Amino acid sequence: MSILIETDLPHPGFFRGKVRDSYALGDKLLMIATDRISAFDVVLPCGIPDKGLFLNKLSAFWFERTASVAPNHLVELIADSRQLDAHLPPGTGYSHPAYLAARSMLVKKAERIPVECVVRGYLSGSAWAEYRQRGTACGLPLPQGLKESQLLPQSIFTPTTKAESGHDLPLSPEEMKQLVGEALAQELEEKSLAIYRHAHEYAQSRGIIIADTKMEFGLVDGQVILIDELLTPDSSRFWDASQFAAGRPQPSFDKQPVRDWLIQSGWNQEPPAPMLPPEVIEATAERYREAYLRLTGKGL
Repeated sequence: MSILIETDLPHPGFFRGKVRDSYALGDKLLMIATDRISAFDVVLPCGIPDKGLFLNKLSAFWFERTASVAPNHLVELIADSRQLDAHLPPGTGYSHPAYLAARSMLVKKAERIPVECVVRGYLSGSAWAEYRQRGTACGLPLPQGLKESQLLPQSIFTPTTKAESGHDLPLSPEEMKQLVGEALAQELEEKSLAIYRHAHEYAQSRGIIIADTKMEFGLVDGQVILIDELLTPDSSRFWDASQFAAGRPQPSFDKQPVRDWLIQSGWNQEPPAPMLPPEVIEATAERYREAYLRLTGKGL
């Protein structure tokens, strides 16, 4: 069953994003990963079957694996929807729908820090385009003579704003300090780089290169914790290590088939987005499945 457009539960709605729906459950939040998919900041009219399951369980996997590196907001992965019935007022007679199993988690409420913490270990995407023009990546100078997709001499921290709508914008080190303060800016950079190094080493042992990733953090009682999702194909660039070769673009475990088809379709990247053909939906679903299987060693 694909949960495509929205969920509708008898809890106060907290936030509805492009992919995730959140509800307030007392001092916690219920986060649900739907099968919705977006491209070019537009939500498509179709979903990717089981995408929410893969994203939610992969995030939970990484939260547990990196807990010794940085604390996070995960309280409980919902393996059975009946776990949530205890959060209902007595006598309601309502039972949570079975589709919530595995695609939802209980998390701590946190004060979101308005920064996307991006770490890049390889020269790709917008960073490669900027490097070709100016020899920099997100304003940071890099050595001459680097190739596309090449491993950087050291991983770099390239934060952006966290836009409520539209595109995130790059933040210079000084702009980030002005936005969140010098001490918090330093802590976010240190935690982001440490998580990336930890995850990159593990993923390589599973045949996947994490080229770059973005993370979000929040504050709970003054403590910085990871929130939202972590190291999924929606928030990271995953490459097949066996096919890696610097000097060209790399095939990735993400929604690239969706982007490619939309570009070729002639769509103007304004709502409404066109319906994807079945073969593109299946090719994208297979990439999510493969990434999850390789990284966790488990099926759903």
